[in-house]
Amino acid sequence: MGVEEKLPSGVLLTTVEGVAGYMRKASFWPATFGLACCAIEMMTTGGPKYDLSRFGMEVFRASPRQADLMIVAGRVSQKMAPVLRQIYDQMAAPKWVLAMGVCASSGGMFNNYAIVQGVDHVVPVDMYLPGCPPRPEMLIDAILKLHDQVQSAKLGPNRRAEIEERETAALAALPTSEMRGLLR
Repeated sequence: MGVEEKLPSGVLLTTVEGVAGYMRKASFWPATFGLACCAIEMMTTGGPKYDLSRFGMEVFRASPRQADLMIVAGRVSQKMAPVLRQIYDQMAAPKWVLAMGVCASSGGMFNNYAIVQGVDHVVPVDMYLPGCPPRPEMLIDAILKLHDQVQSAKLGPNRRAEIEERETAALAALPTSEMRGLLR
């Protein structure tokens, strides 16, 4: 069953957002930001066994100006936080951030003054990947979920409205200290 059988007249209709989302998800260029043991798993994912090149991500960019996905792999110290923010600011828009590992997501076992308790205090995070360290299969799964998120992203004024809606929902959310149930 090819496209020819599904489209007998040879006409395909779609939206600009659909085509742009498809092109963006198929051309992620990740920036290397490996800080700890999670970076070894990230490097393994780019190797021949797991082969990130099937998703068009075989080359990890050393320059932030050539990257649109930052994978923060490992713990972020207070001294490294300004550098992380500077690299994020140098990335071209649109850009996405994946927090890899429990240390990047919440500070992990390092609950002290020297480690940032979650990279989302420094840069906005689009996808969290738990684990200590997470396996390469988990990173691939998180990348595929990020692909779905990018595919369905809006453009232009619709994107701004979507961002404002998310921000108002986040500001109206109940703080975790006041939540009841499984969290307490």
